Amino acid sequence: MALSFSLARYRRLIMLVVILALVLITVELSGLREQMSVSFLRAQLEANPVSGFIAFVVVFVIGNLIQLPGWIFLAAAILALGTVMGGLATYVAACISCLATYVLVRGLGGSALRDIQNPFARQILARLDSHPIRSVALLRLLFQTMPALNYTLSLSGVKLRHYMMGTVIGLPVPLLLYCLFFDRILLLLPID
Repeated sequence: MALSFSLARYRRLIMLVVILALVLITVELSGLREQMSVSFLRAQLEANPVSGFIAFVVVFVIGNLIQLPGWIFLAAAILALGTVMGGLATYVAACISCLATYVLVRGLGGSALRDIQNPFARQILARLDSHPIRSVALLRLLFQTMPALNYTLSLSGVKLRHYMMGTVIGLPVPLLLYCLFFDRILLLLPID
């Protein structure tokens, strides 16, 4: 009886894990993961800016779901489009990726973190509830589009508008710093 109650309670989380595992398996078996490289993304962006950008966004969303680091996408965009346009393309793609992750994870997992009875977790959620936009923006400053952060915020019960406003506010500064860093690296490296 207790086991069936626990499974029912965590049914949405189990379904979320299963679906994300299926996405990861599909990406691995299809060979798409090998295509998620700086050179592949750069080629797509250089081939056609519009369809390349759409492919860039789709690959960014999938990459974020399967735990790929965002710097790969930023590096590819800077190589293909230059520092300013690459940074802007990455910012737009990152916001879309965060939105897609939120919608998928929240749709499947709900606000499952609200069920945690741990006092420390409750305290963190209370702070998130009292200042949701500021909290999300600060987390974005520190962790950018880190998939674990996206999943946690999606399951935390934070409202979509607060999540996106915090994301839009919090992402520009770290992306700008990364753009400047990659720009300096590119000055030192002979890259085609």
